[in-house]
Amino acid sequence: MEDRRDVLVAIMNKPRDFAILRKELWYRIPVTSVKSWLAKDWPPKILAFYQTSIFGNEGFAINYYGKVKAEPKVVYGWQIIPERAKNDEKGIRQYYQVFIESLIPLEKSIFSHRWHRVTFIPTTSKKFFKAVEINDLYDSSDLEDRLWAEFKRLQVPLERQKHVNYNDRNFFLDFAIPCAKGDLAIETDGDTYHANPEQASKDMVRNNELETHDWRVLHFSTRHIKEQMQEYCIPKIVENINSLGGYKDEKGRIRKVDLTLPPGSYQPSLFD
Repeated sequence: MEDRRDVLVAIMNKPRDFAILRKELWYRIPVTSVKSWLAKDWPPKILAFYQTSIFGNEGFAINYYGKVKAEPKVVYGWQIIPERAKNDEKGIRQYYQVFIESLIPLEKSIFSHRWHRVTFIPTTSKKFFKAVEINDLYDSSDLEDRLWAEFKRLQVPLERQKHVNYNDRNFFLDFAIPCAKGDLAIETDGDTYHANPEQASKDMVRNNELETHDWRVLHFSTRHIKEQMQEYCIPKIVENINSLGGYKDEKGRIRKVDLTLPPGSYQPSLFD
């Protein structure tokens, strides 16, 4: 990835926190979250906010962002949230208090058409300011971006970095497509797939859990995506979508994909 992931999208799910953001221009991020999986992208230059359903018409979208004002500082919960006591478990929790210069409304909101479960999304400024929907933001790999561009061209709705939990195991799927007869997971494995025995073992456990819970899993290598996108990847994905009865669109309607028709075309359902 050429560009540094200098934008961090964070969840905004409490009106009280949003009121603090508007008035005092700061947001809190648990230190544990930064250490566990945000460290390489820390600190951000821009902080953006994904608002949940509690915000009504502004829900399920990123509507605001701000430029980070200074180096975030570590504080305890009791120092910034008055109702938390020093001896309370949440009171002694450490946070990064991130100040922004001002709260800026986006010219066009970035929507989540499938109501993503969002906690944090590190991304680049380039992707953030061009994004139309949440899926445009993810910056995991060039292979994922190439495949995502094809899904957009075909107008097949899906969810990137889908989080699932089975038997206390957390998994993030590169792509997830809900279908009529089960869900389809698509993984872009790159050149290291199966080369690392430990990773191959983890992948086997993940696949077994997914298939136990009615997922169908497809894997594509670097060569598949870079050299055989139209000849192999897309036909194979469409074949699986249709064999699973068709994908579910944002309104829950079932659609099958016909590659002989213009992109975005589908076989009419009983509800059309």
